[in-house]
Order: sequence, then structure tokens, then C-alpha cells
Amino acid sequence: MKFTNENGALVAKRQGETLRIEAWGKNALRIRTTMYPEFTGRNWALTNNAADDPGKKNNSKDHVTAANSVISITAREDGPFAEIKNGRVKATVNFAGVITFYKDDVMFLREYFRCYGGTESKESRCLKYVNRDYKPHVGGDYRITQKFESNDGEKIFGMGQYQHAYTDLKGCILDLEQRNSQVSIPFAVSSLGYGFLWNNPAVGRVTFGNNYTEWVAEATKELDYWITVADTPKEIVENYTEETGRSPKMPDDLLGLWQCKLRYRTQEEVLKVAHDCKEHGVPIDCIVIDFFHWTVQGDWKFDKTYWPDPKAMVDELHSMGIKVVVSVWPTVDKRSEHFYDMLERGLLMKNERGGLQNYDFEGDCTVFDATNPEARDYVWEVCKKNYYDLGIDMFWLDNSEPDLVKYDFDSMRYYMGPALEVSNIYPQYYSRVFYDKMTKLQEKPVVSLLRSAWAGSQKYGNVVWSGDVPSTFEALRDQLAAGLNMGLAGISWWTTDIGGFMTDDVNDPDFRQLLIRWYEFAVFSPILRIHGDRGPYNIPALDDRNFGGGYLHTGQDNELWSYGEDNFKIMKDQLDLRHELKPYIKTLYKETSENGAPIIRTLFYEFPEDKKCWETYDEYMFGDKYLVAPILELNQFEREVYLPAGKWEDIRDGKTYEGGQTITAKAPIESIPVFKRV
Repeated sequence: MKFTNENGALVAKRQGETLRIEAWGKNALRIRTTMYPEFTGRNWALTNNAADDPGKKNNSKDHVTAANSVISITAREDGPFAEIKNGRVKATVNFAGVITFYKDDVMFLREYFRCYGGTESKESRCLKYVNRDYKPHVGGDYRITQKFESNDGEKIFGMGQYQHAYTDLKGCILDLEQRNSQVSIPFAVSSLGYGFLWNNPAVGRVTFGNNYTEWVAEATKELDYWITVADTPKEIVENYTEETGRSPKMPDDLLGLWQCKLRYRTQEEVLKVAHDCKEHGVPIDCIVIDFFHWTVQGDWKFDKTYWPDPKAMVDELHSMGIKVVVSVWPTVDKRSEHFYDMLERGLLMKNERGGLQNYDFEGDCTVFDATNPEARDYVWEVCKKNYYDLGIDMFWLDNSEPDLVKYDFDSMRYYMGPALEVSNIYPQYYSRVFYDKMTKLQEKPVVSLLRSAWAGSQKYGNVVWSGDVPSTFEALRDQLAAGLNMGLAGISWWTTDIGGFMTDDVNDPDFRQLLIRWYEFAVFSPILRIHGDRGPYNIPALDDRNFGGGYLHTGQDNELWSYGEDNFKIMKDQLDLRHELKPYIKTLYKETSENGAPIIRTLFYEFPEDKKCWETYDEYMFGDKYLVAPILELNQFEREVYLPAGKWEDIRDGKTYEGGQTITAKAPIESIPVFKRV
């Protein structure tokens, strides 16, 4: 192992591998290794600036704090040894290239190495497991595996959104790939006081095992990760978002109800619902026009048969104080007027083998290549002409993973590289079709609704919702875990389909109870948005065409008054509560823009010294003042609530409780337990 100090970066070379460790941000280090002669120069998530391009090579804005790093290179009895320190974090590298990390000189992480020599451990040396393993692909990329020692008793959080009930991810295996309702944000927060970013958009996997932790990138040119240390999760997230970016300002007029259903088929339906909301005394901030308002996928325009004058519709909605959101998919049907032009110009995702079809819902489709800047320009120009210039305020960027017939990543290729190597960053580039252009055309902040994201997506005005989840109490429980971990991974603008997406029967009393409990939870979440595919499907089609918006099914009504007078009163009262909270919610959005703080927070985020808060995951903090205990089971009308130290006031009856205890709180169908910190 040969060590050198290159302008404040520790560089080591051994057996064809180059290792580079450098100071990168507050109490943080970036670690890269490669078998190539040079590094790619891509910063990926570590852009630190909304103007930076995460995929651009040789980014001019390198946020390296070389002046803060201290490097020493020495000779020891067993071979050369080096260390680099940046503030409170230190990394050491021994003669075999094994890296050990320290916080305030106390070890918290070490690479897993079970081979002859190389670590102080003498156990199982004959296994010949190495810390970093490269398996070459034909064509040049490597499958890289990175192993670390596992820490007993450690708890791990963050990592984005996975559809399971586990908030603590220790013991979990997570696929690093984007799917409908699964969002890979590869940043982990440890209870040991460090944060770890896998700075690589490759498809892969992480295993937070009890015997070791293993990160895998299925195809990549280099290994790249980033580590920071701090005393609290709040400081860890602040350090992380300082380097990956923070959410912009959220407009104050989007903090109320977002009205949505599957699907408003005509402009008359949209206008009727808007007027009905006014008649029923239900203020809505925006109304969402869902999929297949178009002709075929990839035309990105209104079907004039049912939307003859969308400009007049938008103007009328604006006169009522309602913003208009339109769904845009990345899919392009072979019947689209743009398909062959985009194909000829190389703007579509390529298949390494087989035909062009990658998506088959209502058409023979593929997707446009959002990693290609020319493709982004092309799609924007179409959407600008057909939507934005008509006054459309925001875009719902659905299927943003993108959704595929089958996730055969090894058979697809993007402008930026093979899908195995880069596909996790697709949703971020998809959002930038609109963010990058709209920020140049308007002064008001750009907000888009997406079904997927990657590390750093928060800085592009992305509201991420949790996807097409079932309408069950089990799914509601999973969304709580998902939202808390999304916040710890930097995505504070997060929401769900109130009531879940897939409903068989809107008249089922059990579903209606679920809807109310979900709505009560959503009142204390970043975005209040009612949406869903409501059965039964007994509404006839508008025409017998086999394309366009008229023939496709629509869900049952999904407005607040659609579920009976009793439920309407509950949701109306809860909406009034949401509006009372708006001044407070504004402060939460301001805070997340300033320091990356989640809007919904695990208890330990606010009370890191309380051991029980590190073990309680069925309640959460809405900002720093409100403790929310959602109801996650059918026919549950009371529940136990743990109150951390301090005084807590039940917002429903004003009764005050001393913290540091578990109480039994009533939960009638009209409300869930919520306590204000006093």
C-alpha cells in the first residue's frame, strides 16, 4: 500500500486499486475507490447546490474542505499506515487497505475483512473475505461489494421508503432500486451518531445484518460513499442536507387540502367538483387532473373530445383561488405523435436486447430518457405548449421510477449509462424536466408531485407520495414507517393517498373507518391530499374508443361528502383543524428549507437522550410541538401513548399530562390522540 497526500486528500494505491479519502463538509469524509486509472469525477448526490448537476463530470464546485483535513502517513511494524481527520471524524487505513472510522477517537465502523493479515482480528482468516470486492462485467463496469463490521445494539434508520412495518432497519435487506411505492434514498442514520450515504445510483442491495453490513452496486465504475458524525440525528441530517441540498420554499397556499381522485374524465367534472367544494364549504388549494386526460401516452396534451377548452377551465378555477395540477407520465406509446421522432433522435430509453416495449398499460410503450438533456428539453417544450402556457400551475409526475413491465435493469440503457449503473437517479432527472425550466420562467416556487426520488431530490421541489398502496390498516402502518424514514433521508415533502390507493368497495364500513383514520393522520403530515382508485367499477365508459380518456374506467366519487354525513362532518372538522395549524406548518416548511429537518419526525429526533424514544415507532412528532399517536387498527378506540419528558396537553380537551410516562388515551372515531408540548 502506497500512501500520498494530494492537496489535502489521502490517496492510497495497492494491487491496481486507487483509494481516495477527503474531507467533504462538516465532520465528514468522502471515500472513493476504483480499479480504473482515474475517477469519473461525478459528484452524484453530493452537489451542495441546486444549480449543480449530479451526473456532470468534473463538477467545478467541489465542496472539499481540504484546509480542515489533517493527514498523517507512518510506517508501522506490519506495514505503512495512514489516517485522515476532518473535525470529529477520522479514518485510518492499514497496509491491506482496511478502513476504520472514529468519532472523537472512538471507533464506530470498520470494514469487514477476514483474510490472512490486514486486521487485528485473528478469527476466521481462512475465509478470505475482503472488505471491497470487484467482479468485472464484460464491457468494463464492476459489481462492487463493500462489507462493514456490524455493531451489536445499533439501530439504523432512513434509506427512503420501503413497504414494510420496520422503522428500525437493523436486520433488514433492502433492494436499492426504484419501484412503485418503493423509493431508494441510500442515506442511513445510525443510533451510534453517524450518517452514511451510499453515493451511487446503481441498482444494488444493502444488508444490515447482525454479522456484517454489506452494500452492493451491481454495475459501477467506482465505489463512492460519504460519512458524517454528530451528537444527534438532527445534526446528522443537517450535515447531510448541507451537502445534498435542501427543499426550497413551499408556497403558503398549498398547505390545505389537495383534491384528487381516479379520475376526473372531463373538464365539466373538474369544474363541477370545484363548485361543489365551494357549495359544501370545503376549501381546496388545488385540484388534480389524473392520468388519461390525454389521447395516448406520449402526446402530453388534453384530449379535446372531453377537454375542449382547458384554458377556460384553468381560468375559472384560478378565479376560485384553486391551483391546477396535471398528471404527466414518462411513457411514450408507439401510437403517439412524438414516438418516431423521439426514437429517431435517440430520446427514448434503449433496450440492450429485445423490442422497444418496456410498459404495457393501455398501449405498447417505452419511456423517454430523462437522463438525456435533449430529451428533457423536448418533453418540456411539448408540455409547456400544451399545459404550462394554458396556466397549469403544477405537474404530477407519475410513474417516475419509471414503472416497467419487468424490472430487468440489465437489459436497458440510458444516455447516462447502463440502467444497472444509473437508473436510481432517473426520478430526479424526470423532475428536473419541469423544475429547471419553470424556475427560469416564474418567481413562485416550483412544486411537483412524484412517486419516486433519489438522494438530493428534495432540492428540486419534489413532493413525494408513497405510491399505489392498498387500502388496509396494515398499509397505513407501513406508511408511517415510510414517512419517518423518508424524512431522515432528507425528503421532508412527503405524503400519501388518504385511504390508500386500491379500494374494492367505498361502501364497506371498514374502509370508511380506515379512510377517517388515514385522514386524521394526514392532517398531521406535510401534505393533505385525498386520492384513490375507488371501486366498485360500475361506472360506464364515456365512449367505445380504444384510446383516449373517454373509454377508460374511473373510480367512485372521492370528495369529502362522498362518504356520508357523519364522515363528512369528521373530515370537515379535521380540515378546519388543519387550517388552524397552517401558521405553525409554515414554520416547519421554513425550518426544513433552512436545516433539512423532517416535518414528521421520529420521537428520538426530538428526544435523543430518551432510550424509549429510540424504541417507539407507532407515534411521531409533527415538528417539535405536536406528538401524534395515529390509530393503526380497525375498531381501536383507545391506545397507549408514550409521552417523553416535559408537559403535554391533549389538544382535544386541554388536559395536561406530565411526561416520562405511558398513558391510555381515548380515540373516538372523531379524533386521534394528539398532544401539544407546553
